[in-house]
Amino acid sequence: MPSQACDWERIGRSLDAHGNAVLPALLTAAQCGALAALYAQEKGYRSRIVMARHGFGRGEYKYFAYPLPPLLDRLRHALYPRLAPIANRWNRQLGIDIQYPDELDSFLQRCRQAGQARPTPLILQYGKDDYNCLHQDLYGELVFPLQVAILLSEPGRDFTGGEFVMTESSARGQRADVVALRQGDAVVFTVNQRPAMGRRGLRKVAMRHGVSRILSGHRHTVGLIFHDAR
Repeated sequence: MPSQACDWERIGRSLDAHGNAVLPALLTAAQCGALAALYAQEKGYRSRIVMARHGFGRGEYKYFAYPLPPLLDRLRHALYPRLAPIANRWNRQLGIDIQYPDELDSFLQRCRQAGQARPTPLILQYGKDDYNCLHQDLYGELVFPLQVAILLSEPGRDFTGGEFVMTESSARGQRADVVALRQGDAVVFTVNQRPAMGRRGLRKVAMRHGVSRILSGHRHTVGLIFHDAR
């Protein structure tokens, strides 16, 4: 899997420092094109969300149904074991008494036992003037604290604007990061909260993510969330 070629030590350091890390060239251009083409299909999804109807921003997205497209299923299973040790270390640092299993299937079984059985991987489509409000993808009481978004479109060719944005909030204030991505790049990032070093030691910071306004063209993204929904 492409995840084997990633520098996981660098990724861990970036997640600790910023709450996000780029996985460059996780997918090829051909893989991105094939996934983006799935959006027009009717089958293979459990629901379609028009964001403006819910106050989420502008644009739309679809949640995949099980079974997931094979490439996304393989990626989800390959990335989770790399991220689980980071998630477990963060929980220890924050004093959260939750230990995530080593393998995704074991974690998904735990989700089902908690009443969370609906798949959360999704594909998003944006056009001109669309955007995604800052938010957290929680879906239930059981939350895996890291997720992955993969950019399927090429900035400057397929669209302009539409940057991936993260904000961090703590007692010390707020800050924002813009994460630059190319087609096929992925960003792994904090779902809701992470530990951060402050002047008095580790502190908890809250994270949100979104997408800035699309200035032209169309932008497609795949989101891989590891906990399922109620």
